[in-house]
Amino acid sequence: MPVNGKLLIDGQLLDAPRTYESLNPATGEVLGRAPDATPADAEAAITAARRAFDTTTWATDKDFRIRCLDQLYQALNDHKEELRELTIAEVGATRALTHSAQLDDPINIVRYNADLLRTHPFTVDLGEINSRGQRHHRWVEKEPVGVVAAILPYNYPNQLALAKLAPALAAGCTVVLKAAPDTPLITLALGRLIAEHTDIPAGVVNVLSSSEAAVGEVLTTHRDVDMVSFTGSTATGRHIMAAASETVKKVFLELGGKSAMILLDDADFAAASMLAAYMICTHAGQGCALTSRLLVPREHHDAVVEQVAQHFGRVRHGDPSDPKTYMGPLISERQRDKVDGMVQRAVAAGAKLVTGGERVNPGFFYTPTLLAGVDPDSEIAQEEVFGPVLAVIPFEDDDDAVRIANNSVYGLSGGVQSRDQERAIAVARRIRSGTFSINGGNYFAPDAPFGGYRQSGIGRESGVAGLEEFLESKTFATVVA
Repeated sequence: MPVNGKLLIDGQLLDAPRTYESLNPATGEVLGRAPDATPADAEAAITAARRAFDTTTWATDKDFRIRCLDQLYQALNDHKEELRELTIAEVGATRALTHSAQLDDPINIVRYNADLLRTHPFTVDLGEINSRGQRHHRWVEKEPVGVVAAILPYNYPNQLALAKLAPALAAGCTVVLKAAPDTPLITLALGRLIAEHTDIPAGVVNVLSSSEAAVGEVLTTHRDVDMVSFTGSTATGRHIMAAASETVKKVFLELGGKSAMILLDDADFAAASMLAAYMICTHAGQGCALTSRLLVPREHHDAVVEQVAQHFGRVRHGDPSDPKTYMGPLISERQRDKVDGMVQRAVAAGAKLVTGGERVNPGFFYTPTLLAGVDPDSEIAQEEVFGPVLAVIPFEDDDDAVRIANNSVYGLSGGVQSRDQERAIAVARRIRSGTFSINGGNYFAPDAPFGGYRQSGIGRESGVAGLEEFLESKTFATVVA
């Protein structure tokens, strides 16, 4: 696939008068150029999506939607290796990670939603009731929301694009998909596949890339957009929620996290230390659900810190295209500056820098960083870092661990480690979060709802719940003769 992308608007692959650079974060060099869409382009995409929803049979022809999703699944598999190389180069994802959450697993989201569409009950019979001296038959039908603006972050662009696009299309919606400014090319490549290898009608899917914040403003405020699906920072999510309120749009928000992994006093500390170390280094810590706080019994704090530090020393970071590399770069120099600034402030506030905290050039690498003795109320324990930084926090007992874990505006994920499964489950149930891992259990799959409590978002992505986000319920009643 070409590195220089094109917009997809109303079925046409288009250039734009202006372009902007997309960098390879492992080298800092220019990878390609993306079209810099304008607010007028966003208006055109919304108009196309509105027309496709209102005047075609897309919303009502379930069999046709199944066929198109099957075609998209096939196209993604046929071009998987091209997408893999582009994901590695633009996202900085390691080759190993593209064989799971960065590419291969997301493709299966399309398969899941095509199969779900074959069986999902879009009509629910409520039976009959007596009312006002007559019999009334009632039922509920599920209808697509309408035009969806789907706005992506940079960290897992394939996962997040397909987690929004596949269920939206399955539901019968039309979509304007906006790529993240830092990773436009991989999302534009998805648009090209849709245009060239599927029968999805013109206007049903539109794909934009832009460096202009004004484009996002159009998508979140336009009267012809019925729903906004956004994944990104909580600060931006608040702004989108406020903007969408002017026209009372439905919103799905998957926002930040500051998840805690709790090691109970009967945990296997050696295994848990390794899991905590390698998890925070996954994709250089650029994951909203990663456990960036490690809660440890006070009497075991120093020993666990030593074990985690040893594992950090074994994390191989470097060229993400090398199959032996575990951790790639941060997405940009701007993000690396943010991460380093938070680490430096944490040390100034009293946290102990055990290892890491170093920039590695060329590219935007940052060494795995371990902070010990962290105050649970400090910035580093409260704010999302989005880098390979693990904050170790001591606790006194199970109640104290639960209190610290819940001491957050977020509620996205978390984990607990204990040799006593029932004790671990009991603790897990007390944590206010949308997902939770018990002794390393993996909850992330196309059929499992994903989302958060509190300021980690609204709604759920994936699973039956993910499809339902894009549906409205209409209740009918008729008098029985």
